[in-house]
Amino acid sequence: MHVRSATASAALLLTAALTLTGCSSSGDAKADAAPASPKPPAASPAPDPADASASPATPDPDAKPTGPVLPDAKLTPKTGSFKENEKKYLSGRVPEKTDPAAVLQTGQESCQRVERTAKRDKDAAAASIIAGEVTGARDAITFLCPDQKPILATAEKGFADGSRANPAPGTYRALTQTTTCTWEAKSKDGGILASGPETPPKPGDRITAAIPAGTATFTSTNCYAWLPA
Repeated sequence: MHVRSATASAALLLTAALTLTGCSSSGDAKADAAPASPKPPAASPAPDPADASASPATPDPDAKPTGPVLPDAKLTPKTGSFKENEKKYLSGRVPEKTDPAAVLQTGQESCQRVERTAKRDKDAAAASIIAGEVTGARDAITFLCPDQKPILATAEKGFADGSRANPAPGTYRALTQTTTCTWEAKSKDGGILASGPETPPKPGDRITAAIPAGTATFTSTNCYAWLPA
């Protein structure tokens, strides 16, 4: 009886072991057979320049807040007082719950950057304004550092690298040191009126663009900014 009982127990254990092994093998086989997750596309399509959502407009650095702002009567620093020109700069520019002194400091830093750059290179200072690298340059110069108005006046004659609709005809110079600057002028129907540079520029060469009358779109790449030649 004892021998037969032990033999039966061993058989049951062997059957259970085989069943578990089969289940495990089946699970592994299913896992191995499971299809791999689909890979993401190698690259996304380039945005269409004509799609406004793909190329949002650059915000105006001189634009004032659209939300509630501090009234002029409350434009007071924690200590001392603002000068009259500083008050004019801050008027309508300080959002509620914002320290007016912090906003003023931003304008002063813009002035300092233009002033430092202009001492070395006036064209570079104008280019930094044209390219939008100096925050709120127009109002900062107008109210806080009016001695830099000649630089601002120069900048307002130019335009930034990229695409420009209906540019004024004439000859313009690129404010860049790179030799990879290229440009193209197209008519309303998309025909190429002019392009350049005609010959590969050498380091130190000034790149110019002659924009003919009737140009509907002027597009440049790696040219930073343009000023009348």
